[in-house]
Amino acid sequence: MKLSGNIVDLERSEVYYGALFVEGARVVDVLKEGPERSGERYLCPGFIDSHVHIESSMVSPSRFGAEAVKHGTVAVVTDPHEIANVLGVPGIDFMIEDSKKSQVKFYFGAPSCVPATFFESSGAIIDEGDIARLMARDDIFFLAEMMNFPGVIYNDPRVIKKIEHAKEYGKPIDGHAPGLMGDQLSAYAGAGISTDHECFSMEEARAKMKLGMKILIREGSAAKNFDALHELIAEAPDLVMFCTDDCHPNDFRNGHINLLVKRAIALGYDFFSVLKIACLNPIGHYKLAVGTLKVGDYADFLVLKDLVAFEVVSTYINGVCVTTTEGVLLPLSHTPNNFNCETISLSDIRVEAKSLKVRVIEIEDGELITGSGEGCPTVVDSSLCSNVDADILKIVVVNRYEKATPAIGFIKGLKLSNGAIATTVAHDSHNIICAGVSDEDIVMAINHIIENKGGLCIYDSKELSILPLPIAGLMCDCSVNEAADRYESLEKRTRSLGCTLKSPFMTLSFMALIVIPELKLSDKGLFSTSKFDFVDLFVN
Repeated sequence: MKLSGNIVDLERSEVYYGALFVEGARVVDVLKEGPERSGERYLCPGFIDSHVHIESSMVSPSRFGAEAVKHGTVAVVTDPHEIANVLGVPGIDFMIEDSKKSQVKFYFGAPSCVPATFFESSGAIIDEGDIARLMARDDIFFLAEMMNFPGVIYNDPRVIKKIEHAKEYGKPIDGHAPGLMGDQLSAYAGAGISTDHECFSMEEARAKMKLGMKILIREGSAAKNFDALHELIAEAPDLVMFCTDDCHPNDFRNGHINLLVKRAIALGYDFFSVLKIACLNPIGHYKLAVGTLKVGDYADFLVLKDLVAFEVVSTYINGVCVTTTEGVLLPLSHTPNNFNCETISLSDIRVEAKSLKVRVIEIEDGELITGSGEGCPTVVDSSLCSNVDADILKIVVVNRYEKATPAIGFIKGLKLSNGAIATTVAHDSHNIICAGVSDEDIVMAINHIIENKGGLCIYDSKELSILPLPIAGLMCDCSVNEAADRYESLEKRTRSLGCTLKSPFMTLSFMALIVIPELKLSDKGLFSTSKFDFVDLFVN
């Protein structure tokens, strides 16, 4: 196969007109024929997402790949942390097997923190023995984000053993240490942690780079750090990569890493520095078998209309044009899940009014952190219920892995005036989480989730609507476009219930993530990160 056009040569940092020769999966020759020609198409190395959780797209890896190639993504470095919390190693195996239906190159890591803490109930545990076995596998390429930075700093033997297993096999160790600085950061990086995607300031990023860590500039659906960190593109292009981390289907269908490339170049950054960050740096760091238009490389590249909009005409992986073949979605062989709870009743979420004042989770729109306040719910028949006028709503977390008493709290900031919303996308253990204006609405929404064994649900006191997520309660068996349409429809309905949050389901999904300040609700109770312990619902 011969393709002619303007060739983007990242090794020599030049663009010239020429011809690319491909035999089978490899580039066999690159012929330079003259200077760049106006109006001709461009042949460019493909983009790589250096850190992504496929589960956040709400579709399986093969469906993810079908969308990714439309935006010029040829490879992803992915942490199956979410499904591992539900299903353990079998969940990782499912992701790897399903990814083989796609031409996109998936590079999976071994989740290092399953569960994230033992203050919540997860569906599985991945211990140091599991990590040793995973590190020995050829289809596991790195130790995924080490969120337990206290365990690293204070030499928790189980954490250190996981790190040692990665080092034994020469595999990179990803970090996750938001805000960590000073001596603690030195200890963390010194343990062999090589990346971080959680920086939210230039000061933090520079401190980590000084210790040899590489910084992933993240622009996902929840956390967006490009605006804060883009100066790194000029300062240290060799130490930077791009990633999305968590990208919901409605955002994913609008673009991927190509959007970051476009934004960076529009800001005036050096063209070749930006492309090296998007295409080359992940290959070197994670030792990926991805081509960059060099003779002998795999034929992984893009055909672009221009180098301004980065509109993808076609994507080639291993010499095959996949922008058409990836549109054919093979059926899933099975939809693994872990759902063992029973439906609940009104009595299960009744809270006796021992006091009129309670601790309240306070939402900050667009943020994962929450405040810890106080408020007075409504009292009905000696039971605490939502106080809609004060925007203090009851929130419930149900252990979906076994029958257990639901955990109850109160939350401010959802601004629902009617109904309830519920989801099984509830980081990190993915139990059922629901908030609503009445106990009746909450019970209806939770039970509909249970009957469907996972999903995103809205109940408006009259009608139930759900996006079923039969794969581990996290993903659906459909295309990204279909998932996005249904997701956006649900979000639109939350507006009709009075909610004004930018992303209500995403916000709700982090209300059980007890490793992020300040007040959260796990399936075991109300948790304060400042005390790093459970706290009583009632204020004395």
